[in-house]
Amino acid sequence: KEIGKKMKAKEDATEFLTQKKDLDARKKELIEAELANDKKLREMVNQIGNIVHDSVPVSSTEDDNEVIRTHFVDNVEPKRQANMRSHHEVLYLLGGYDQERGAKVAGHRGYFLTGAGVDLNLALINYGLQFLGKKGYTKIQTPYFMRREMMAKTAQLSQYDEELYKVTGEGEDKYLIATSEQPISAYYSGEWFDNPSEQLPVKFAGFSTCFRKEAGAHGKDTWGIFRVHQFEKIEQFVLTEPEKSWEMFDEMIAVSEEFFQSLGISYRVVSIVSSALNDAAAKKYDLEAWFPHQGEFKELVSCSNCTDYQSRNLEIRCGTKKMGEREKKYVHCLNSTLCATERALCCLIENHQTPEGLKIPAPLVPFMGGVDFIPYVKTSVPKHMTK
Repeated sequence: KEIGKKMKAKEDATEFLTQKKDLDARKKELIEAELANDKKLREMVNQIGNIVHDSVPVSSTEDDNEVIRTHFVDNVEPKRQANMRSHHEVLYLLGGYDQERGAKVAGHRGYFLTGAGVDLNLALINYGLQFLGKKGYTKIQTPYFMRREMMAKTAQLSQYDEELYKVTGEGEDKYLIATSEQPISAYYSGEWFDNPSEQLPVKFAGFSTCFRKEAGAHGKDTWGIFRVHQFEKIEQFVLTEPEKSWEMFDEMIAVSEEFFQSLGISYRVVSIVSSALNDAAAKKYDLEAWFPHQGEFKELVSCSNCTDYQSRNLEIRCGTKKMGEREKKYVHCLNSTLCATERALCCLIENHQTPEGLKIPAPLVPFMGGVDFIPYVKTSVPKHMTK
C-alpha cells in the first residue's frame, strides 16, 4: 500500500521497494524450508509401521509363529519321504528347465523354463485366473515398472535396497515391481469412493511377472526355481470398507486354501509374529505347503490386511465426511498371493511325482490340453545336482 501511495504521489518509493524485495526473498526461503521440513517429517512418519492387530502373536522370532489350522490330503499327516526326489530333480527329468544356461545368460538364480516347465507354468497361471474369475474377481494385468513417486507411496524404504530393481532410461528412473500388489494399490490413487456400500468391495485378480533382488536370501534355496529373481504371480488385491476388512481377510486366505486343496497339496496356515510383519501389514497369515523330499513346510502364500496404511499415502478415500467428524475416512487394502507359479510348481511336482514321471492334478488337465501324465524325458540327474 505504501508503495502504491508513493507511486501515486510520484514520490521516491525506492526504500519500500527494497524492503519488499527483501521480504519476498525471505518469504520464498521460509516456504522452501517449510516444504523441506514437511517432506522430512512425512518421510520419518512413513517409517512407522501400521498398528498391529491385537490377535498377532508378539515375538522377536519367527519360531513363535502360531499355527492356525492344517489341511492334510486324505486326512493323513505328511511325513518326510527321502525316497522321493527334490522338485529341481523332477523338473530336470521332465526336461522342464535349464538352470545352468539360465545362470550363464542372466546370472545367479537365472533359469530357462522349457517344454513341460512352460506348459505347467502357463497352466497354473490360466487356472489361477479362471479360479478367481469365478469368485467375482476382475482380472488385471499390470505394468511391470512404476515411477519412483508412486512406488514410494506403496513400498517401504527398506525394499528399495533389498528387493527392488531400478530401471534407468530416458527421463525419470523407474522401479521394476516385486508384486502386482504395488501397481494395483496405486490404481485408484487420489480417487474417492463416495458411495462405498455400492462401490465396494473392489476385488482384483492381478497377473504380472515379478522381479526381486532376494538380497537377504544368500545361500537359501539355490537349486531349482523356488527362489528366483523373476517369476509370475496371480495376486488377490481387494479394497473394502473399513468395517468389513477383517471379514475379507478371512475370505481371502480361504480362497487361497481352496486353490491349493484343489491341487492336492497338504499345508498349514500360520499367523506371523509381530517382528516379522512388514510396515504395511496389521496382520499376516502365511500358507506353508508340504514338501515331502525336504520334509518341511515352505511358504507359498502371504495374506495381509494393511487396513488404511497404504490408502492414506495414496489418498484413496471412502465415503463422505459427516458433520462433526474430524478425520478423513480411507478404504482398507488387503492382498494375498493366490499362486506364485514357479514356487507353486516346485511344490506341485515334488508332491505329484511318480517313478516314471508326473501325474497332473485334475484341475490343471484342461489347461494342459487334456494331458494328465508327463513322462520323464531324461534318465538320470547329474551328480552335482543331487548334492
